[in-house]
Amino acid sequence: MRPLRTLAAAALAASLVPVYLLAAAPATHAATGTPTTVPSLRSWTAGTGSFSFTSASRVVVDPAYAAQLTADANTFAADLSALEGRTVAVVQGAAGVGDIALTLGGNGLPAEGYAMTVGSSISVQGATTTGEFWGTRTVLQMLHQGSTITAGTATDSPTKAERGLMIDTGRRFFDVPFVENQIRDMAYLKMNYLHLHLSDTFGFRLESSTHPEVTSTQHYSKQDIADIIAVGNKYHVTIVPEIDMPGHMDAILTGELNIGHDYRLKDSSGGVSSAFIDLSIPGARTLISDLVNEYLPLFASSRYWHIGADEYVTNYSAYPQLLTYARANYGASATAKDTYYGFINWADSLVKTGAKTTRMWNDGIKAGDGTISPNADIVVEYWYNYGLTPQQLINAGHTVANESWDPTYYVYGGSKPNTTWMYETWNPDLFQGGNTINSASKNLGSLLHVWCDNPSAETQDQTAAGIKYPMRDLAQMTWGTPKLAATYAAFVPTMDAVGRNPLWPGSGTGNLNGVHTLTTGGKALDDPGGSTTTGTQLITWALHGGANQQWTFTQQSDGSYTLVNGTSGLCADVNGGSTAAGAKIIQWTCSGTTNQEWTVTPLAGGGYTVKSVKSGLLLTTASTADGALLTQQADTNSALQHWTIG
Repeated sequence: MRPLRTLAAAALAASLVPVYLLAAAPATHAATGTPTTVPSLRSWTAGTGSFSFTSASRVVVDPAYAAQLTADANTFAADLSALEGRTVAVVQGAAGVGDIALTLGGNGLPAEGYAMTVGSSISVQGATTTGEFWGTRTVLQMLHQGSTITAGTATDSPTKAERGLMIDTGRRFFDVPFVENQIRDMAYLKMNYLHLHLSDTFGFRLESSTHPEVTSTQHYSKQDIADIIAVGNKYHVTIVPEIDMPGHMDAILTGELNIGHDYRLKDSSGGVSSAFIDLSIPGARTLISDLVNEYLPLFASSRYWHIGADEYVTNYSAYPQLLTYARANYGASATAKDTYYGFINWADSLVKTGAKTTRMWNDGIKAGDGTISPNADIVVEYWYNYGLTPQQLINAGHTVANESWDPTYYVYGGSKPNTTWMYETWNPDLFQGGNTINSASKNLGSLLHVWCDNPSAETQDQTAAGIKYPMRDLAQMTWGTPKLAATYAAFVPTMDAVGRNPLWPGSGTGNLNGVHTLTTGGKALDDPGGSTTTGTQLITWALHGGANQQWTFTQQSDGSYTLVNGTSGLCADVNGGSTAAGAKIIQWTCSGTTNQEWTVTPLAGGGYTVKSVKSGLLLTTASTADGALLTQQADTNSALQHWTIG
């Protein structure tokens, strides 16, 4: 859910160099000697020697498990091909020097666990195909950093069963390529759960043959959904649909009203709710069952269905028809709230016909306000400190998931995740309001939630850039392995080293068009305070991924780029067009002049320099302290002139 959802939402040649450079340095963390991955490995024992990925390297499938592993091997090979810039073969048999072998077995590892041995070849052994696939993601991340990997052995598995992303496509439509790109990037981080919030205030995003009147202009066809699910299955990411009800039904209710069916809830004073369906009207359940039954078969590969059930009525006394309905259907002692609780259990029975488990948000479940309790096998997602606590929900028989507003909510036009607090203080068993639980096994895990309360506040590219670092932060915390860095600032270089999955748009082409962050020393190029004032000198600041740290790169005819800030809409500019070392880097109205054009050049060891076309001097920050000022300086090979573009 949203934070109180509605309540609190307040050079051309250089350009042809691949973005992913296979450098010679082993991809290990300097302080620990452990491979640099996100999330980190559960255990690593260093060996002797190293592995080298060469032009002859192959993906080798154990013939005994060819039926189970060939599809994953082909996916892995496609990723490696994108990374390497050549076709990587998939064969069956025994691995040779430089090959990567895939097998099953696992030796008692958990279901998502795997063992990895790095020597002259690499062996990945999964307890299941999913565990084996996660092992290939680890190898992919290490090869992203260089063609050589230090020898050693690893075992790895997650702490939490669910690690992922929720996208509010009900309020703001996200196109199919965006969704599929997120699936691939999630899998790169071993995140396995994508929750699609498909209906809300501004849209119902599913093609419907039973009720075409409710479908929004921007929507997913059934083939679109099938395609998204297929990509999810390919990358071991479960797709879970949510049609929110009985609240947040504005788009559905408006569609019905347009054909003469008024299911809106009306209070005793004649007030009409555009978001709430009147559960006392017989046709209300027919409408809902039609929609759920239409889509249950399409999401056959998912074990879950989310009914929402959040932010419905709070002042039940204003709706006497709900009390009348409850007593007619649930007994003389029933309360008006029992109409809501009864609906939840009715919807649960509907979902069970599709052999799925129901999920819902927590805020509607309280103690002592009804005679009916939600069925104990419903998974309750705890987002807001209201009603029963997470432990009370567990005591009532529920499995829970920690979807707490802080730190997992990324809200359009509102709050963003506190990534430092997430990494340094929070853990997946610490719920909103400081609530904790006694049974960690009853908590499935956590997602990052993209809520589009103000749908026009961001573009898709801005969102993709904005959630990049929070997703990597959450991936580490939910996988739950020993951290490679003690602080978030020290973790940023690890996230930058791992980068994006090789199939991310623009990867391997050298074209940087799109929205990016630029970091050096763990600090980001920043428009201070989100200023919209021309002449403001740019700084570096702790990375948070906000719009004032997002820069839209647009390639020019000579291969250079302009950099436009996401908050101000102004261009990164050398003050006054100066060619002197020490000149300020400011933001200014975009003018197409060379003092606003930058040549971005890859470095052999990773990262980039950013050079002013006008002066030939490098973009340089003064220090790694927050607020350090940006100037242009001669190239001294300083780390403060080496930028990671994320």
